[in-house]
Amino acid sequence: MSEYVDRGSPSWRGKVKDIYDMGDRLLIVFMDRISAFDEVLPDPIPGKGVALSEMSVLLLGMSRGVYPNHLLRRVDERSVEVVKASRIDLEFIVRGYLYGSAWRAYSRGRTTISGVELPPGLRMADELPEPVLTPTTKSQAGHDEEISARDAVSSGLLTRDEWRELEEASLRLYDFYRRVASSRGLILADAKFEFGRTRDGLIQIDEPPTHDSARIWPSEYYEPGKRQEDHCLDKEFLRAYLREVGCVRCRLPGVVVDQVARRAMGAYRVMAGAARPEDLGLLGLDEVMEAAKGELRSGGNI
Repeated sequence: MSEYVDRGSPSWRGKVKDIYDMGDRLLIVFMDRISAFDEVLPDPIPGKGVALSEMSVLLLGMSRGVYPNHLLRRVDERSVEVVKASRIDLEFIVRGYLYGSAWRAYSRGRTTISGVELPPGLRMADELPEPVLTPTTKSQAGHDEEISARDAVSSGLLTRDEWRELEEASLRLYDFYRRVASSRGLILADAKFEFGRTRDGLIQIDEPPTHDSARIWPSEYYEPGKRQEDHCLDKEFLRAYLREVGCVRCRLPGVVVDQVARRAMGAYRVMAGAARPEDLGLLGLDEVMEAAKGELRSGGNI
């Protein structure tokens, strides 16, 4: 554990991170908790905090020259020390592929996403003609909501100049991380960015694309027009399982915990060049559902 953890309770406990206030710095401890649909699930994912910490150190270290970020140093395998910043309560989501909520809106006939008109005839998981920025509010409770530049500025969340800077920064960061992922045989379908203010200017905060904050697909298994959960290295696999069973707060079968852990650590290992997707032992959703039923029949915890 971190050299700071014994100093008491966290100053702030998020869904999946504990944060300690160190004056002009923060200590972020990545925990093994996992959330989905705005709920923290009862079962931790072994090694997940380490995986997210490792990915954050790797990618934030690589992207310093693209846009400044808060990373100061790695403290231990699951903890990092960062610059304290005043968080801007927006999430800047950049989408390079039509998936998730954007696909659901498009499939219902909504062809304009955050002011960008999409061409007709796109399929689920198709690559978009160009990346689209879809900012949302950052809510502590409930669902985040889409927000326009005009509304963000008029509500006082940031100035017009700050909006322009962060819009450009988000697209540049996505392009950089996307190229890094591509060099490892991965598709970075979308990513979420957060920013904060310091006396020296705006910086990227929180985490870069990880299992929790991005959609990451192995190129080898990518099929436009189909769902990507069977081989994805992101949290969409867990969401798909929870939709299938119709429960969010229920206990996770051992096979699901194992598969989520493989994806969380696998995202880091493949991005770091230490493994290939085919080495990770991933099961598809149908295989996992069958294995989970077997656990239930044998008296396992579901």
